[in-house]
Amino acid sequence: MGNHLNTENIVNEEVLKLGRQAKAASLALAAAPSEQKNRALHKMAAALLDNETPILAANQLDLQSAQRLGMSAAFLDRLKLDEKRLREMAGGLLALCELPDPIGQEMARWQAASGIEIIQKRVPLGVIGIIYEARPNVTSDAAGICLKTGNAVLLRGGSDALQSNQAICQALRQGAQAAGLPEDAVQLLTDTSRAAAQAMMQLNQYIDVLIPRGGAGLIQSVLRQATVPVIETGAGNCHIYVEASAQPQMAVDIILNAKVQRPAVCNAAETLLIDEACAPALLPQIAQALRTQGVEIRGCQKTLQILQDASPAGDEDWRKEYGALIIACRVVQNYQEAVEHINRYNTRHSEAIITENPAAAAYFQQNVDAAAVYVNASTRFTDGFQFGFGAEIGISTQKLHARGPMGLIAMTSYKYLINGTGQIREA
Repeated sequence: MGNHLNTENIVNEEVLKLGRQAKAASLALAAAPSEQKNRALHKMAAALLDNETPILAANQLDLQSAQRLGMSAAFLDRLKLDEKRLREMAGGLLALCELPDPIGQEMARWQAASGIEIIQKRVPLGVIGIIYEARPNVTSDAAGICLKTGNAVLLRGGSDALQSNQAICQALRQGAQAAGLPEDAVQLLTDTSRAAAQAMMQLNQYIDVLIPRGGAGLIQSVLRQATVPVIETGAGNCHIYVEASAQPQMAVDIILNAKVQRPAVCNAAETLLIDEACAPALLPQIAQALRTQGVEIRGCQKTLQILQDASPAGDEDWRKEYGALIIACRVVQNYQEAVEHINRYNTRHSEAIITENPAAAAYFQQNVDAAAVYVNASTRFTDGFQFGFGAEIGISTQKLHARGPMGLIAMTSYKYLINGTGQIREA
């Protein structure tokens, strides 16, 4: 019992230390001019390339460990770094330099009845905590976006990528320091235990917001345990609804793109809904195209009557984010029933209708509760770069404080600057 408490105290003290350092760094970053932040991003990009050998060597250690544990090919691909990916990470930091700095932007200015002048300006959030899984590129991407917006970042990656994350973080810290910014603007929690993660999730006095990036299990775990405010991201049970008036070839093309292009990402389609008026003729055509790409179809009873080789779907299939070449299919009576199904089972990420009916399109976009609602386009467009934001730290599936792809603006808050000439409040 005593040893357990001692270990817990050591973990808490280490996390508190990182939090204090991040808070101090955030105050310096908030006052840093755009030119200095951009110079730091250039230095950080250069440091990644200068440290290519130790970073790739560290990544090899992580890959070897993952291979010994029998991790999947998809997992290994997410974990792997090579010269090309490292150059892309450096390029991502340089691209941030070209984006407008939102910090200090005047959002509004007005004079109140009392004569005081009120100015609303963008400011950093402060300290951003990010808990993520085995994607070493997130270490660089998140650090760059946070630094550009004047935020310090405390990173906690998974144990599978620890060696890679340490090497990347060390290079990023070198770059920040070379530009005259505190190296503690970027910190990595190297203790990958649950106790350390929980301590970080409850570090309210130092962390202003927590962003989990990963699968549904990670996100739900953070939501349950965190006392720090959380921006929920990522989990995507996305639907494509084929309305009765849909153009058949458009439906096939969009569904294939949304399901097959990258089935493991959060904006991939997981459920196909199709109107009963067009299902007998169109569903076999869609199914044939999906089967050609190796997609398994799990369907409702009406689907099974049309597609004899589909597997029966259970209630869990309507809720599931497969992240694989599997799609659930349900035949619905009309667009109202489609919207009811989506709002019951979705994760409020991205939803699409394929239709030539303006009334159906308007109803769908008005009534579906999701961050991104499409008419006649693939859900795969829900992405910060595709939206023209230039950078993205994640896709928020909640309504506060940000929603959808989170670019630089989402990493800011605002404050009011009030100027008077001696006014006092009378009542």
